Amino acid sequence: MNELAILLVDDEPMVLESLSEELQRNFGQNYDIEAAESGEEALEILGELQAEGIEVAVVISDQLMPGIKGDELLSQIHLQYPDILKVMLTGQAGVDAVGNAVNSANLYRYITKPWDTTDLNLTIKEALSKYLRVKQLERQNAQLRENERRLTQFLEAMPIGVSVHDVTGKLTYANQKAKELLKLDVLPDAQIEKLSDTFKIYQVETKQLYPSEQLPIVRSLAGETLHCEDIEIHHPDRIIPIEISTTPIRDETGRISQAIAAFQDISDRKQAEDEREKYTRELFELNEALSRFVPRQFLQSLARKSISEIQLGECVQKQMSVLFSDIRAFTTLSEQMTPKDTFKFINGYLRRMEPAIIENGGFIDKYIGDEIMALFERSADYAVDTAVTMLKILAEYNLTRQRPNRKPIEIGIGINTGMLMLGTVGGNFRIDTTAIGDTVNLASRLQQLTKVYNTPLLISHHTLACLEEPMKYALRAIAQVQVRGKSRKVGVFEVFEAEPHDQKQAKLATKPIFEAAIFQYYQGVTESAKSLFYQCLQNNPHDYVAQTYLQHCS
Repeated sequence: MNELAILLVDDEPMVLESLSEELQRNFGQNYDIEAAESGEEALEILGELQAEGIEVAVVISDQLMPGIKGDELLSQIHLQYPDILKVMLTGQAGVDAVGNAVNSANLYRYITKPWDTTDLNLTIKEALSKYLRVKQLERQNAQLRENERRLTQFLEAMPIGVSVHDVTGKLTYANQKAKELLKLDVLPDAQIEKLSDTFKIYQVETKQLYPSEQLPIVRSLAGETLHCEDIEIHHPDRIIPIEISTTPIRDETGRISQAIAAFQDISDRKQAEDEREKYTRELFELNEALSRFVPRQFLQSLARKSISEIQLGECVQKQMSVLFSDIRAFTTLSEQMTPKDTFKFINGYLRRMEPAIIENGGFIDKYIGDEIMALFERSADYAVDTAVTMLKILAEYNLTRQRPNRKPIEIGIGINTGMLMLGTVGGNFRIDTTAIGDTVNLASRLQQLTKVYNTPLLISHHTLACLEEPMKYALRAIAQVQVRGKSRKVGVFEVFEAEPHDQKQAKLATKPIFEAAIFQYYQGVTESAKSLFYQCLQNNPHDYVAQTYLQHCS
């Protein structure tokens, strides 16, 4: 059954049947055609259809009928169902009856009997079209009212002030928070040139009214979208610093019709900023001096502002990347120098390496002679970037050392990522910062393994898994090592991103063969691994890791 219907009312069965057939032929596909032989029956049918969820769009009624007359019926229908369009179809209605139907039933059209078929169908078609348009408009208006209700409810619940101004600057809406900040009981009738004076808006930290023409809301009414924090609202009992954002609102033609402002009290934030500035001034000089002994990042990790707040035994668990770097054969190098030259050499080397660590967000936990231990709290990429940069810096540094009595420096770097304990150790008179845990131990072990595999940079599979952009590095798997006290082996990867271009490309070209050889080696298929390592060296004779494994296979 259709959701819309047309109801016909006439006490003459033949007329009713003829009218039903005519309307069924023209409108039956989209509308149910219902018929009643009296006003009483028509009201019953209307009630039944309403209960079934079927809307009657048009009622066509005769005037002279037993019981309820046509004009009376249409008047009753109008009282109960005002949206239904009413048509009177009769040849015997007097002027009074028609007038009553027009006045009390909002009669849509009067058609005389016998009817003209074209006129009848056109009238009903127009009536149905009007009904549908009215219903669509009602739905749109209902949705609009619901949207407005929800928007108002949302704005009233917001913890920031919201106000709307028309093109004259008049305040047309303010939510509850805005009224609180502006101390409004009613919306004042203030124009643009009086806004600053009306709402007591001043320039920040002055006693000067904010120029009305420069107010953010006024500038938004001229087309700008703004955000500023140079405004204060002055009340007799307090001054409220304000953060405000304003934007223009345009109508369907694109013209600015209103502007909206969102603002909030930033007193707490201002106070916090002032206190932070005070503490910063007090601690700046001390921290500047002591930060060279205790990294700022270490203080931050322990939630301390000053080194004076640190206590023995404080610690915190964090996931970090640990980098160990060591100069190869440093003992041999130092034996050829005086103690003074040794210090000069170490400091010259460390001074060059330090910026790479700092610029990548890391900090140096300690220097152990020529060894560097650095920590990175951000992603593991920063630690690997640091190591690559250190190796490139070293290559440039070695160019300045190309003298007969100065051999190039070689270093080994190991990086591991995982949970560790960061804290302080020591006694009553001397404390130090340190990092403790398996993560640290494995990083140190990887640095030592760089000597075994004759390669400058190794990372663990833990670090590889934490890289956000692993594909940007030239790397390959080179080993599986057993860590003391652990049952699971650790995957070791060589990062050769810093190697000379030709050597890097050679390793990339032989990477599939090399990693297949590594897999065969750790599967115990030594002969197959040996053959693959030999292939690597045929293509890249300077692959020292492949040389090392080939010796193991032999």
